[in-house]
Amino acid sequence: MRFRHAASIWSTYPELTCGALYAAGVDARVDTGPRAAAYTARALDRLSGATEGEFPEVLAWRRTFSRMGLKPTQYRCASESLLRRLRKERSLPRIHPLVDLCNALSAAYAIPVAVLDVDRVAWPLLEVRPAAGEETYTAFGGGVEHPVPGEVTFVDAAGRAHARRWTHRQSGHSAVGEHTRRVLVVAEAMHDGGTTTVPEVLKTVEAEVAAHWAAGTETAVLTRSAPEFAFGD
Repeated sequence: MRFRHAASIWSTYPELTCGALYAAGVDARVDTGPRAAAYTARALDRLSGATEGEFPEVLAWRRTFSRMGLKPTQYRCASESLLRRLRKERSLPRIHPLVDLCNALSAAYAIPVAVLDVDRVAWPLLEVRPAAGEETYTAFGGGVEHPVPGEVTFVDAAGRAHARRWTHRQSGHSAVGEHTRRVLVVAEAMHDGGTTTVPEVLKTVEAEVAAHWAAGTETAVLTRSAPEFAFGD
């Protein structure tokens, strides 16, 4: 199995820093609530001094969305949406132990952290690339959409899109749930400190997965010169 960003993504967005983690052996039977709460508290503490729209991590993604031709206050990256919800409601929803952890980490570090069910992706390749317009995306409500040509998305070998507008929204098809045992976690940053933030997020996810599931993991920080993560069987 391979995950990568297309060469056109690296050339258009050279400021991108990406980290990926593969874990096998996760399930929904553990309690990550206390650890997720600790990361959420860090995010709340930061929000007490500024709104999410002032964070450099969020501003960098807003600039990226503008470059994609999107209105950044209409389509927000996932971390901004989480921070906005956290600021208003003081908590994040409970979905799945690993997703809860990664959502809390996404808020704490203010960068998007996606979690995909590996067994719901058509391999051998999942690639972040501009859409051709023929890809199919399954919304969480079950409806089928087609990313517009040029829209950045995660596309698998079957032409299924696993995201809309890059880091705006994940697919319901590959969402983590009770059935999930293997996951791919992807953290992406656009701000100046991304080369420090992304490895720290990866290291933290790896430590949490080991502590809660004793699951085996593989990780990689991707760059323009080393853009591909090969993992698993």
